[in-house]
This record gives sequence, structure tokens and C-alpha cells, in this order.
Amino acid sequence: MELASPVNNWHYNKSLQPYANSLRKQMTKSESCLWKFALRARQMKGYQFRRQRPVLDYIADFMCQPLLLVVEVDGYTHQFEEVYSKDLQKDQDLRNVGFKVLRFRDEEVLEQMGWVKSTIWYHVEEREKELGLT
Repeated sequence: MELASPVNNWHYNKSLQPYANSLRKQMTKSESCLWKFALRARQMKGYQFRRQRPVLDYIADFMCQPLLLVVEVDGYTHQFEEVYSKDLQKDQDLRNVGFKVLRFRDEEVLEQMGWVKSTIWYHVEEREKELGLT
């Protein structure tokens, strides 16, 4: 498995930047809540998360580069078979280059923010250990 690093800029895909900028301006309610109440301003142990980050041939909803951690928020359409299979491929491709992917449903973010935050916090600590950052 090839690990991402600052040298390869965490597999940043510059060609997707205009689309990522557009998505950043049109975040869903659940994405906005997760950003505001959990991921912005280094709320997760001081780690910076980036919104709508182009990586490989995808745009990650949220990504913490040093931890190689991606957080995805799935709305209703992610239940459809075609979208679900694309999500599985995205997760596999990201894992193949060293990322860990966490997925939460819209409802979980909007109705169980405390649980979502503690789950992300747990995985932040696990990634620190796995990557030798502690």
C-alpha cells in the first residue's frame, strides 16, 4: 500500500478544484453542521480538516491530511444501488492509498451530533497511534 505524504500532496487532484469550490459553497445542512460543530477550527485534537477536498478522482467531504482520514456525509441518494456501489469503489480507492474513511448518514449528523463527534474523536486517536503521531 502506497501511503500518501506531503511529497505527493495527499493525492490532490487539481483538475477537480473548480467543482470542489462549488460544492464548498453549497454544503448540505448536515455537512454544514458537522463542519461547524465538529471539524472546523481544529476542534478534533488540534487537527485541521479541509472541506470538499479533491483527492484521487473524488472529492472528499472532509479530509484531515496528516491523519489520512476522510469523513463522508451520506444523504438519501446514497441508498440507491448505483450511488452505493460508487461509494464502495471510492472507499476502496482511498484505502488503497492509505486513507481511512468514515461514513455517517445525514440523520446521524443532525440527530446524534455527540455520538458522531465522539466517533470521529476515537478514530482520530486511533489514526495517531497507527501512523505514529502520538
